[in-house]
Amino acid sequence: MKTTTINLDIPSLHEAYRSGDLTPATVISHLLERARKFADHNIWIHLATEQELAPYLERLQGTGPDQLPLYGVPFAVKDNIDVAGMPTTAACEAYRYQPAQHAAVVEALVNAGAIPLGKTNLDQFATGLVGTRSPEPWGPCGNSFDPDYISGGSSSGSAVATALGLVSFALGTDTAGSGRVPAGFNNLIGLKPTLGRLSVRGVVPACQSLDCVSLFARSADQAASVLSVASRSDDGDPWQRPLPVGRRPVSGHFRFGVPRPDQLDFDGEEGARRLFEKSIADLEAIGGISVRVDFQPFLDAARLLYEGPWVAERYLATSPLIQERPEALLDVTRSIISQGALASAAEAFAARYRLQQLKQSADQVWREVDIMVTPTTPTIYTRAQVREEPLARNSRLGTYTNFMNLLDYSAVAVPSGFLENGLPLGCTLFAPAFQDESLLALASRLHPRATDRVGALADPLVSAEPTATDGTIDVLVCGAHLTGLPLNHQLTERNAVLMETTETAPAYRMYLLAGGPPLRPGLVRDPGPGIALPVEIWRLPADRFGSFVAGIPAPLGIGKVELADGRWVPGFICEPIGLEGAEDITHLGGWRGFLASR
Repeated sequence: MKTTTINLDIPSLHEAYRSGDLTPATVISHLLERARKFADHNIWIHLATEQELAPYLERLQGTGPDQLPLYGVPFAVKDNIDVAGMPTTAACEAYRYQPAQHAAVVEALVNAGAIPLGKTNLDQFATGLVGTRSPEPWGPCGNSFDPDYISGGSSSGSAVATALGLVSFALGTDTAGSGRVPAGFNNLIGLKPTLGRLSVRGVVPACQSLDCVSLFARSADQAASVLSVASRSDDGDPWQRPLPVGRRPVSGHFRFGVPRPDQLDFDGEEGARRLFEKSIADLEAIGGISVRVDFQPFLDAARLLYEGPWVAERYLATSPLIQERPEALLDVTRSIISQGALASAAEAFAARYRLQQLKQSADQVWREVDIMVTPTTPTIYTRAQVREEPLARNSRLGTYTNFMNLLDYSAVAVPSGFLENGLPLGCTLFAPAFQDESLLALASRLHPRATDRVGALADPLVSAEPTATDGTIDVLVCGAHLTGLPLNHQLTERNAVLMETTETAPAYRMYLLAGGPPLRPGLVRDPGPGIALPVEIWRLPADRFGSFVAGIPAPLGIGKVELADGRWVPGFICEPIGLEGAEDITHLGGWRGFLASR
């Protein structure tokens, strides 16, 4: 394990800035010196100079962590994402250009106070999952634990820079797994946000319809913080999608899908199988219920990415260079991308039809489970093994990643632990689109069960759970909407999930209201003779809340109800006029008690 003299966790940095123990200038100076010590890892295509970084430091003067959420936070940028004033090469010297503007996502981070330390190495034109497809003068990027092993690609340098404590977080891209495979091989969180969540303006295209910017982070809560800053609407990006008003919640007792044993591939590495089985057990230990599912539609979709016509998008992105200077590309890169020139329009439409069929089949799983978990990769290879079989082993690494953007899912790679050889592996949690925050909240609970250290460092892992309630509203129910009762379907058909069973503060009374059927209770706050009553808290997508409330008949309504732990949540209450002719049933201990008494 490598040690750092400065803890680069974002909260730790901000605490040091506030106390005066550190300044952004001293942090940057330290990191530039530290980066030079890892020159043999081939992390950087362009490591910034102090002169290049001076303007970023100057703009922080007069501000601080309380004004800028990423004040003085160093980050790295994959060299297919533009940083103004720093060259963009996509690991191809002949492609080099000097952008005058930041990519939209870089601009959002810089405006929040972050400092780009430089541009990182990658598999040329983001075509590969190994991290070895970078030509001289850069060369293969070495794994942060052992440079004889692959770092994973294509966002190799961004992952290794984060794992070695050179930056607090890093940007990658992820079309087929490039933001998750390197995370798994370097003991990091790797977030592949929902396709279109982050702007791709200023990103060198690989497959424009499938490209997304990804994040490497020391912990899930820090990934969530960066995601929040980076999620800015960009009218200049035709691929960006607006965030939905409501998002599907994940309950505390979630159901997670696992591929059938015969559909799991570890390439003969039993240690990898054991780590994945431990990840399943860890998910069960934090409240999950495992469900074996048919994974074949996902596997079939994964094969479409390179065996189908989507490779034509890579050809479109690089065709001028391939046609005019084919020798500028590595042989392996050129051979893969050139296949895109052969696809016909008919093949493209046929593949699209096939994908739609597979997505319909794959999406059936969400009727049974809240999330899915897979290994991030079957195993990890040495650089020598990849040289022996460069195409087959690269392809195998995409087994659990290639389908993700084709099927429009969000995903986060989470460390699973270490093999006997000391190399890390990871698992991946995924869910429908725009479940990024829910996945990160779950990842924050899973991560500490696999390791207590960050990346390849001796830095202790601090994994706080980020909030995952954006786009949802909690509602307290106490009567016929309780689990198993006649009106519960009004919640479940709106994708609401049960979050907890609890009690009100000891300040409420319950009445059987006049009229019916159906029989209805009225909850009334009465601090004097009131008692604690059993209730349930359900979480609804925010865009379904209005239709739910609109169906509530008078004299009932939604107001704030106090819980036993002092929280106030929206919930069913009764207007005073509703108590005319009502029967006090408080002594029966709640609505289920009343039903039992009948």
